[in-house]
Order: sequence, then structure tokens, then C-alpha cells
Amino acid sequence: MTSPCTALTSSSEWKELANLKERLQTRPMRGLFADDPERARRYFIDGAGLSLDFSRNRLTDDVLEALMALARHCKLEERRAALLCGEKVNVTEDRPALHTALRNPGTDTIAVDGQDVVAEVTATLARMDTFVHEVRNQSRTGYTGKAFTDVVSIGIGGSFLGPKLVTEALQPYRTPGLRCHYVANIDGTEICEALERLNPETTLFLVQSKSFGTRETLENSKVARDWFMERSNNEQAVASHFMAVTANKAAAQDFGIDPENVFPMWDWVGGRYSLWSAIGLPVALTIGMDNFRALLAGAHAMDTHFRDAPLEKNLPVVMALLGIWYSNFWGAETHAILPYDHYLRSLPDHLQQLDMESSGKRVNQQGKTLDYHSGPVIWGGVGANGQHAYHQLIHQGTRLIPADFIIPLQTHNPVATHHADLFANCLGQSRAMMTGKTLEEAKAELAASGMAETDIERLAPHKVIPGNQPSNTLMMNKVTPETVGALIALYEHRTFVQGVIWDVDSFDQWGVELGKKLGENILPRLLESNTSSETSDSATDNLIAFFRSANYL
Repeated sequence: MTSPCTALTSSSEWKELANLKERLQTRPMRGLFADDPERARRYFIDGAGLSLDFSRNRLTDDVLEALMALARHCKLEERRAALLCGEKVNVTEDRPALHTALRNPGTDTIAVDGQDVVAEVTATLARMDTFVHEVRNQSRTGYTGKAFTDVVSIGIGGSFLGPKLVTEALQPYRTPGLRCHYVANIDGTEICEALERLNPETTLFLVQSKSFGTRETLENSKVARDWFMERSNNEQAVASHFMAVTANKAAAQDFGIDPENVFPMWDWVGGRYSLWSAIGLPVALTIGMDNFRALLAGAHAMDTHFRDAPLEKNLPVVMALLGIWYSNFWGAETHAILPYDHYLRSLPDHLQQLDMESSGKRVNQQGKTLDYHSGPVIWGGVGANGQHAYHQLIHQGTRLIPADFIIPLQTHNPVATHHADLFANCLGQSRAMMTGKTLEEAKAELAASGMAETDIERLAPHKVIPGNQPSNTLMMNKVTPETVGALIALYEHRTFVQGVIWDVDSFDQWGVELGKKLGENILPRLLESNTSSETSDSATDNLIAFFRSANYL
């Protein structure tokens, strides 16, 4: 084990925040609002079409000032500039992380190894535009001349979670006649269920894999191709029905995909940041390129806000530093993402990968062991369903659980008073998290109901809600391509800022590889008993034997 890195925790900025936490320990948020009638107005910022109320946090001006001092101590502004101009901020892989270039409108030049990546992105978008237009106007058809009715996107991780989220989020912008299906898991049930509803003559497959070697994606793609061949009996037709987004063009060709149907990926884009590239083709096919470009424009607007806004008024910076505040000074181990909009139901899933794959690190960029916690567990779900499930834990459990409430001011589907009810529930939950209910309030409530004194004394402690659970309320006028783009980019930059403070590489994921590698070694032993003399631990050996016996191997 490497020696621990103490530079951050021994800094005066860190120590000041620890002192401020102790001063706030017993101070309720109710009191903060009572002492400052302007608190809600002052702790309200906006940018790129999003508005953030962060007044319901265990926060004072002194804390906010100290958090900003910590950010400057960690050279956030310099690190931000390095990210945006294409420096090699992915230090372990010696690469830039230029997902922001994918949504640049073509106004800038950013060179990587002498190549203008913005020009490459612009050219790829033009190819995407042509392809999407041809599919949607039915000038590009299947091998029998029939128009495509279904698109199957085969990918996993960043090639799946981001596009799926956006496809769902922008359902109101979908053009009828073209359905999108996602296959990610190597569980055979998923692809079998998807394929059984499809017609090979009218189905387009998108194989989404940077390496074209990701096992889950490759195996599912082979199943899809076999299914297609069994029904079409036409090897040549594969070229008309299979596309690829990959950095490994040769492997895609070996699979049978026409080189003209291969869209590029680049080393300077990580999977969880790849939505904005041709990985977003299933999104573009279902909502059209104009709306896809609007999605990019929304993300670029957030990039501009992140670059230009003062730290104190900067949405990603403020949200990231609040995350640091709770993770490292208050001991919060999780963070809840609570979208109050059905279209945003997959946002927690996407943010799980974005945040936990980026921040789940135990050494800093110099390889020294952290002496503080890095990223929290990200979880959540769509409101108001969660109110009838896990909100109980937030309100009366023993853990501190910061939360982000996310809700549009307007709905695409104005039914009765549903959206007002939803908004009321959102505000009610965040207020309840903040205020709680004291023992005296619980007793008074029970007394007003006519309950006897002995019963009041027995029941009242069970109705006490501590409160002081922090939350942000993040709003947009409506769920649109622009606001969805801005929302996802906001969390990307929030993740980066937290990584800067923790001094971790937010763009690698070495921990993902070990289990995959061990799985590759185990697979032959599951299929053939004598393929290897290699043993592992007794649990693995016993479970291999258990599997083989269940499958008569």
C-alpha cells in the first residue's frame, strides 16, 4: 500500500471547514431561515436554462466562502482550463478528456496530437445528419426495400445508459414510426425478448463499442446477427442492417459491417461521457438531428456557464462543493437523485455510472492513498413513487442523506392538477427533510386529535422527525432537448470538480477490469471441465461445479 496523502486534509482550508462543521453541528436549518429572511433569494443561482435553490443545506456564508477557498487551494480554475483546452487530464491513460468538444458548435479549434478534434466532430455530425435523414425519409431501407421501423442499440455502460436516458427524456419529441430498443445485459433474456417482437426486414442494428471487443456487446451482437441470418438467409444483407460506432474499424469490418456504416469513436472520449458522439445515434434517429443538435447546444451552454461563471455563482461548482461538504465533513455515504418527472426516470442510473465510475478511487493522481473518502454511493428514483418507499429512511433513519430534487416547472402532459400535485409533493418532501417534526410538535398534533395523555406519551417519540436533511432543488422550465443537455452536462462538470478537490483521475476506471478479466478465465471452466488446471478459491470452484451440475455439463 502506498503512503497516505495528507496534503489536502492538513491544509488550512480543510481545517477551517472542519471547524465550521462543528459550529453548525447543533444548529437547525429552521434557525438559519429564521435568522435570514433573504436566505432563499441569496442561495439561488441559475445558468444554461437551469435554476438551483440550495438554501436547504447546512450552510452559512462562512461555509460557502470556505468551500470556495478550498476550491481555489486545489487550483480548480486552472484544472478547469486544462480540461476544456484539451490537456491530458486523464493522467493514468495519458489522454485528454474532451467530451466538451463533442458539443462545441464548431467555433473553436482544439488540437490533439496535431489534429483539430472539433473539425473531426463537425464532420462526424454531418455524416450522422445524412444517415439519420436517409433513415427517417425512407431513402435508406432494409434489404427488401422496406422502411426501417425499429432500431436496436447494442452496447453497455456509457454506450447504453446515456442514450437510454435521453431517449426516454425526450419522448415527446419522438417521430412516430421508428421505435428504439436497447440491449445491454449479457443475460440472454434481454436480447431474446427484444428480438421476438421484431421483423428482420425492417430492423436496424447499432453496435456501440469503443473497442468492438466488449464481451457483453460482442456476444449480443453475434446473437443479433445469427437471428438476422436465420431469417433473411442473406449474408450480403448484413451490410444494410448493421451499423457500428467504434474506434476499431477493422473489427467492425470483420464482423460484416460495411466500412461506410462505421462511425468513429476517439481515445479522448470516455464511455460514460460518449452520449454526445455518434453513440447518440439511437437518440438522433428517434428525435431527429435538429433535436439532437439542440441537445448538444444545451450541453454547450452549460460548458460555457461552467467556464465563465464566477465560482460562487457556478452551478456545477456549488453542487460539487456541497457534495464535498457532506461526504468529507458530515460523513454522508450516499447521495440521492430524485427526479420528479417520469421522462427523467433513468437519470439516477446514468449518474450512478458517471459519478461512481469517475469518483470511486482510493489513490490520488500521484498514486498515494487517500486519507479521506472519495465519491458517495449514488442512488434514487422517480418522484413521487419514492415517497412511498425509501423516503422513510431519509426522514427517520439514522443516516445523513443529501438529495437533489429535480423538477420542471411545466409538463408536457397537463392532466387535471397532476403537475401541481407533483410539484407540491416535491416541495413538501424537501421541506419535511429540512424542518422535521419536534417532540413537542408531535405531542401537540396528537393532543389536537383528542388522544389521551398516556397514549400521546407512548406514540409521540415515533412521530418525531429530526429534520436537518440537506437538499437541492434543481429546476428547468420544461424538459426539452436543451434543458436535458444542460442537466447532464451539469452533473458531468460536478463530477469533475469533485475529482479536482479529491485529486483523483475522474476519467479512468481500472477497477472495472479485474472482475471482467477473472470472468474470462472462469468461463472456459464453466463450459468444459478439463480446460484448465487452474484453481482459484474454494467458493469459486464449488460454484463452478454447482453450475455445471445444474446444466448437465
